[in-house]
Amino acid sequence: MFDFRLQVFHTVAKRLNFTKAAEELFITQPAVTKHIRQIEQFYEVKLFDRKGSHIRLTPAGKTLFDHADKIFSIYRDLEFELNNFKKELSGELRIGASTTIAQYILPPILAAFHEKFQTIRLSLTTNNTENIEKALEQGEIDLGIIEGQSKQSHFKYTEFTKDEILLIARAQHPLAQKNSISTTKLCQIPLLLREPGSGTLEVIAHALKPLGMKLSQLTKEMQLGSTESIKGYLLNSDAMAFLSVFTVLKELHNKELTVIDVKGLEIERHFFFIRPHGQKEGLCDLFMKFAQSHNLR
Repeated sequence: MFDFRLQVFHTVAKRLNFTKAAEELFITQPAVTKHIRQIEQFYEVKLFDRKGSHIRLTPAGKTLFDHADKIFSIYRDLEFELNNFKKELSGELRIGASTTIAQYILPPILAAFHEKFQTIRLSLTTNNTENIEKALEQGEIDLGIIEGQSKQSHFKYTEFTKDEILLIARAQHPLAQKNSISTTKLCQIPLLLREPGSGTLEVIAHALKPLGMKLSQLTKEMQLGSTESIKGYLLNSDAMAFLSVFTVLKELHNKELTVIDVKGLEIERHFFFIRPHGQKEGLCDLFMKFAQSHNLR
């Protein structure tokens, strides 16, 4: 019983939103509030500070969140390790991943997987989401890992992890000290955009729709085919770009790049494993569970 309460707290702490947490857990918002209150009463501490519609973790909440993270990581590792006793661990696994995932998320996972399962041969193909889907459809890869909003009916989609797309600029940008900018101002800023077929571009277009905006309204300074090219360009100009948080962790930590908030615009997405329907359990399932148990940050 308490494990579910802890899961409720963990979800609210990640989302910092009771409504979104309720939707993710398939329970009502009053039920979420009740579980949080029960934990607060049990430990006699306050877990969240509330200011209007916004919430943030208290110091006690941050402590509980850190420990909850470790507990759920242990649970995932335990399930994964016990399931391995049922599997024959040999063969070849051909993975295809969209560019952001292949370059910034998968390398440490692949290294750890190889060290643990040295009898399994791994290969990785990198392309944009559209081409990874084509490669899977044509049998060139066994497992795809993609970003994007659209889903093909002939694939099975399994959530890998969540991502956030942020508006990024160099730390010395004239707008860097602003708390936020309006969507009107966003349309005036020169932007670097990815190529057509990019999952990131698709997610941005999807997030702009509720605001009554289209990609065509943005000011495109240049189209670049790689995140590294975009980051290098940003460091030497007053242009901005929408980038995955996973791609700029180092630059944000080193204070080379900064995040520019846009009023009313939140861009979240999921990365998905994709595979053909009816595929038998095997190396794909093993790799998926291993990747899901890996600490990504």
